[in-house]
Amino acid sequence: MSKPGSAKGTSNKAPAAKKLKLETSDDEPCSSRTPSVDSGFLASVESKRKLCAENILEFKFNKKRCRLLSKSMELGNFGGGVLYWMSREQRVQDNWALLYAQRLALKMKLPLHVCFCLVPTFLGATIRQFGFMLKGLEEVEAECQKLQIQFHLLKGDSQTCVPNLIKKLKLDAVVADFSPLRVPLSWIDKVKESIPEDVPFCQVDAHNIVPVWVASDKQEIGARTIRKKIHDKLDEFLTDFPPVVTHPHPHQTKAKPVDWKAANAYLEVDRTVEEVDWITPGTKSGLLELSNFCQRRLRLFGEKRNDPNVAALSNLSPWLHFGQLSAQRCILEVKEYKAKYAKSVDVYIEETLIRRELSDNFCFYNPNYDNLKGAANWAQETLDVHKKDKRPALLTSQQLEEGKTHDDLWNASQIQLTRTGKMHGFLRMYWAKKILEWTETPEEALRIAIYLNDRYSLDGRDPSGYVGCMWSICGIHDMGWKQRDVFGKIRYMNYKGCQRKFDVVAFVQRFGAKAYPIKGVKYE
Repeated sequence: MSKPGSAKGTSNKAPAAKKLKLETSDDEPCSSRTPSVDSGFLASVESKRKLCAENILEFKFNKKRCRLLSKSMELGNFGGGVLYWMSREQRVQDNWALLYAQRLALKMKLPLHVCFCLVPTFLGATIRQFGFMLKGLEEVEAECQKLQIQFHLLKGDSQTCVPNLIKKLKLDAVVADFSPLRVPLSWIDKVKESIPEDVPFCQVDAHNIVPVWVASDKQEIGARTIRKKIHDKLDEFLTDFPPVVTHPHPHQTKAKPVDWKAANAYLEVDRTVEEVDWITPGTKSGLLELSNFCQRRLRLFGEKRNDPNVAALSNLSPWLHFGQLSAQRCILEVKEYKAKYAKSVDVYIEETLIRRELSDNFCFYNPNYDNLKGAANWAQETLDVHKKDKRPALLTSQQLEEGKTHDDLWNASQIQLTRTGKMHGFLRMYWAKKILEWTETPEEALRIAIYLNDRYSLDGRDPSGYVGCMWSICGIHDMGWKQRDVFGKIRYMNYKGCQRKFDVVAFVQRFGAKAYPIKGVKYE
């Protein structure tokens, strides 16, 4: 395994005795049905992969996507195969981490394995999120079986499960995907300490188009400072994907088929937040929704994305969050409409590329990505100065969770979140800022906003979600504005401003929301 940027290719026909080195270097959904079948689009995507390269060995893999985590750089001589430890990227195709693992396995003529560690609880996730994830993983298992890749669903923590699987199967190398959040990073650290020293371990950023450690080596101030850094690297990184192919070196023992009902029963999660029926999990459905967006809604995205009454958003965030869909694939497909919908394409790239990868940058380089210590000094100071300001209303977390405030628009937004598992992007900002205005402290506001988002949203516990709450309440990636009570210099939003942007009454009526009288509190 070579260090980032220094790896050299290794011949396919290396003598058996030679050890191979790892190379490192939105709006509410438009329907409650599965996206309309567009077999032509799926076939087109598959064709593009094959045109890119026959397989990953025939493709010039960019080793800067990888970073070496272990001291060992050379694959072992155990013969059990290469393991891709799947976590954030829950898909087979368009997955640089799995492609890299197959590259190693093909070069050494070894079996290829994929494992996923299922924990019974995770940061307050409910059956709404776990159910979506498990159904997507069921599709992953089926696709792996077709490709002669062994899929292992392991129950328990990765620190125990991954090393045990390595020893049981006598695996030669481990490839992990990347998340900037503290819990997944701690999993990586614990596994690194637990696996045998002679088993090389590397990580591939298969989530960001430009790997987070390549885009920048520090926390960026905002979109304006990271934008050029990312755009300057797109020629290098924004490529199509070769296919993950049928693996020609199967393991002599097949993985045990997963009992998905038992996997669901294993979970120790809140089942009162029910799964939603407007969305079908899995990569296939995600790709079909991408096709729907490009054909039906992309034309409106540039002008109407901030109007929650217009179906203009992509609705892709749940699939993107669980890694069932690649953001790189989304951008490649959307870019094909540049001549037709130039503004919409540019805005989509800004949001899906720049803003999204800025979120990973923030969470990776700022360990306080979900608390006030992560805010800029000016923001911490202004919030502290105004901490004791009289609030126009003081609401309990229960009133907020139940959507029983004096603001019918806020209540409608909360109903949309709890009912559909998704809130319109523009309203997320208004929603979080009002929580700051109606709670005793900024700390409480941030805690409640993150709790509600993580509990009800399909894409909760995501860098973009943390950054959205931190932007709204703590002013990250923003600048100071005119001083005002409670907010200080934090950007302010109000009801009348929303009325100027869209038909508030129509949105409120759509969700059957109403204002609940609170003594001494009036509309803005």
